[in-house]
Amino acid sequence: MIEPVQLPSPWRDERLTVVVPTYNEAGNLPVLVDRLLALPLPGLSILIADDNSPDGTGDVADKLAAEHPDRVRVVHRPGKEGLGRAYVDGMTRALDGGAHFVAQMDADLSHPPEALPGMLGALLATQAGVVIGSRYVPGGQLDEAWPLYRRALSGWANLYVHTLLRVRIRDLTAGFKIWRADSLRAIGLDRVQSNGYSFQVEMHYLATKLGHTILEVPIRFEERRDGLSKMTTATKIESALMPFKLRTRHRNITSP
Repeated sequence: MIEPVQLPSPWRDERLTVVVPTYNEAGNLPVLVDRLLALPLPGLSILIADDNSPDGTGDVADKLAAEHPDRVRVVHRPGKEGLGRAYVDGMTRALDGGAHFVAQMDADLSHPPEALPGMLGALLATQAGVVIGSRYVPGGQLDEAWPLYRRALSGWANLYVHTLLRVRIRDLTAGFKIWRADSLRAIGLDRVQSNGYSFQVEMHYLATKLGHTILEVPIRFEERRDGLSKMTTATKIESALMPFKLRTRHRNITSP
């Protein structure tokens, strides 16, 4: 586990909301929340968007919110509608709640929370609209326990999307990011239509089309500790078709 960067004031006090979609993450969520709240970021709050998890994740989230009423909020969604829908819902609520910066990360502990202060510092020190915690820039790492087929699928997906969309990002499928609130408003979350993991690609594509500076910083990506991956055949098909849809759907969007 890395040591979080100690940011100077007022940077460490910025209003940062971390949006965490959950579905069957009852075992991982308390660990993640503890690690997030231990960060030297007093302005950090957590918004958990649970898709009515059958394993009781929603109840676990409610307990955490009761223990930390000023820093943890829970959105109970009616059912499993996909990662993209959960993020759009959570991010929209974070913006409506006055967040200056919005982070997104998985609940499975694959993304190191301790990297967030450094990512926020990189965002504040530059004119970037978003900072990505990247597996594929120099210094980025993959957990040795990550299965070979997942490595191959991730590598192929990035190459495939690069070829079709010509987006200059090394980790196009990354899900660990911090956005400026103004960048999310400029993108317009209401125009994002992806349901599954292709949400990440669509957001990167829109940010690029709108001319936002995108910065990638290295992280170590860990294998999940508990539970099962949510990657299904349907999400793989959606991800494969999405680049073609994006070129048509957003063809008239240009940077100001």
